[in-house]
Amino acid sequence: MKRIIILFAALLLTVSAFAQNGKSIYQKYSDAENVSAVYVSPAMFRLIGQIPDLEVGDDNVNLTPVIRSLSGLYILNSENETVNGSLRADAERFINSGKYELLMEAKDSGEVVRMYTLGNDRTIEGFVMLAAEANEVTFICLDGQMPRKDFEALLSKEMNK
Repeated sequence: MKRIIILFAALLLTVSAFAQNGKSIYQKYSDAENVSAVYVSPAMFRLIGQIPDLEVGDDNVNLTPVIRSLSGLYILNSENETVNGSLRADAERFINSGKYELLMEAKDSGEVVRMYTLGNDRTIEGFVMLAAEANEVTFICLDGQMPRKDFEALLSKEMNK
């Protein structure tokens, strides 16, 4: 019986080691040819978060509460046709394995943009945007503990533009 429990525990550890997240997807594709990559670390978010009331444009959108809550931002934009399919598949596998909820989907002339969130009624722990068209795939992943009300206020201002 002990062997079965140990085997089961080892199996769970192995499966979790292969689980992907925004960081692992970023690391896998960020050095590929014709892939643009941006990573913003928690230290940078802490530094930016020290700025009191960082507002954008004329709409008085205060980014400070959202910025302070972030722990990682990963952006990949691929124009590499050999990478696009696997990047999209890895991103979709990550989204599906993390119990992300579809926030929005837009389709236009072969381009598909989907936005997902992970969290509860009070907090958003993750945000993912996946945009795909014939020759380009873009993956954006935000990690943190964002207050849902602040995040939704930011999104609603942007969507009303």
